Amino acid sequence: EIEKFDRLPEPSVDGPTAFVSIMEGCDKYCTYCIVPYTRGAEISRPMDDVIAECYGLAEKGVREINLLGQNVNAYRGEKHDGTTCDLAELITLVAAIDGIDRIRFTTSHPLEFSDSLVNVYAEVPELVSHLHLPVQSGSNRVLQLMKREHTADDYLKKIRQLLEVRPDLRLSSDFIVGFPGETDQDFEDTMNLIAEVGFDASFSFIFSKRPGTPASDMEDDVSEAVKKQRLQILQNRINQQVIQISRRLVGSTQKILVTGYSKKDPGQLSGRTECNRVVNFQCADPRLIGHFADVEIVEALPHSLRGTLTGSELDRVA
Repeated sequence: EIEKFDRLPEPSVDGPTAFVSIMEGCDKYCTYCIVPYTRGAEISRPMDDVIAECYGLAEKGVREINLLGQNVNAYRGEKHDGTTCDLAELITLVAAIDGIDRIRFTTSHPLEFSDSLVNVYAEVPELVSHLHLPVQSGSNRVLQLMKREHTADDYLKKIRQLLEVRPDLRLSSDFIVGFPGETDQDFEDTMNLIAEVGFDASFSFIFSKRPGTPASDMEDDVSEAVKKQRLQILQNRINQQVIQISRRLVGSTQKILVTGYSKKDPGQLSGRTECNRVVNFQCADPRLIGHFADVEIVEALPHSLRGTLTGSELDRVA
């Protein structure tokens, strides 16, 4: 069952950050999605295999691990004793590896977001305060047509649980607008959910038919003009929330994992906050790349933050 993992490429490494595939496939069969037909059923890598890979990456200087899967929180990896390891336990084990200071995972399905996974946000500080948890729509009727197997209230309940244990958690989502049968009220329900959760990032798309999926047989009764209008409204709202949240970070000091030079200015270094914000700051010392730096945020830009270096772990070593 795990033969496909014998042919995995080397983990993707971007400076101090690495992307580790822990499972393949999806069993959810959402009506719009082609993944179950192209990637097959869910198959998880053995726990020891994943942990060994993460140890090897840490020895090479990786500080942040991104655990990947089409439905990553359905991970059920076999242990050496024949029992099963879920994602919550795997995160705890990866966090115990010396040198690994940050852990992210993607992509998640709300249905598989267990209480044990919620509790990890209270127990494992290495798990970052950022979560990508796609909801797709805020309309229960549309969610049912999508075969998401949860309601908007189910989603909101899970978000409240997460915020109880990690109040500074920032959230992003995927949205599909113009799904067959989506009414003005359905779209309004989505906009209400966006406002209530306070998403500060999204990947939003206009519905388009994927041959071979159940949704491709549904009547595509939302006009292209309406789809485009709704997409613009949704993206504008998310962008407003992004800049509001970014402005609240001005004046704070953020712990940045420095990943390299700024794309626009070689005299600046760049990295990310725990909450996945890109931060650029004046410094040309290449020794900081791959290390954590303390950066005071001085300006919020539409897609990034600008800061001033106030210290780094290199100072503490010295």
